[in-house]
Amino acid sequence: MTDSKALSRERFAEHADEYVRSAAHAGGADLEKLVELTRAQPQWVALDVATGGGHTAIAVAPLVAGMVALDLTPEMLDAARGLADERAVAGIEFVLGDAEALPFEDDSFDLVTCRIAAHHFPDVQRFVDETARVLKPGGRFVLQDQCVPENTVSAAFVNLFDRMRDPSHHRALSSDAWAEVIRRAGLTPGEVVHFETRMGLDEWTRMQSCTPETVTRLREMLADASEGALEWMAPEGEGALQSFLVRQFVIAADKP
Repeated sequence: MTDSKALSRERFAEHADEYVRSAAHAGGADLEKLVELTRAQPQWVALDVATGGGHTAIAVAPLVAGMVALDLTPEMLDAARGLADERAVAGIEFVLGDAEALPFEDDSFDLVTCRIAAHHFPDVQRFVDETARVLKPGGRFVLQDQCVPENTVSAAFVNLFDRMRDPSHHRALSSDAWAEVIRRAGLTPGEVVHFETRMGLDEWTRMQSCTPETVTRLREMLADASEGALEWMAPEGEGALQSFLVRQFVIAADKP
């Protein structure tokens, strides 16, 4: 396992319960749109990659014949299994595995989903290539993740800001860059929907048990951000009331 993947597994193991209970992960219009764009059919078999707290798998499972939830971190799978039991959602198979080396045969799934996770993957092209491999012809891929501006300088700042808070953050892409990754994998990108969530800095850093020094550094970064980064993140308030925008998108794609 690469060092970055080991770091991701370590940090998600430490914060598994926080991700299960996180309001941003547990639901909202973005999750509703992802589920809508799956166009899930009752005879389908679906895979949720990097399932985290299991929220996407739990939302999709009642709509399909079979649901597999995969994650790199055993503790996250345990937490997701517990949430499924708590919500009385049965029929989900929980599998330990790597998003960039999916442990499934070719043409295994009608649907693959991935939500708020791909910015942790070292090689997103390999992930989407693997997704295309395990999808059946005519299958559907629906991805949600945070995104960055098209401007490379502003994008680098947003990624650095995220990495300061969570060192397992690898790199978020713009939605246009994601569409190109999807095309290179042989899939056909379709509808894209963007979302904005205003996030309190204190809550956001608490989820990763950031030190006071890290929180101070993040506040300094926001204060010194370029015009492009400020326009993208739109910070407001000070101290305990300080917040900023987290921008995300959902994109659907089909396998010919």
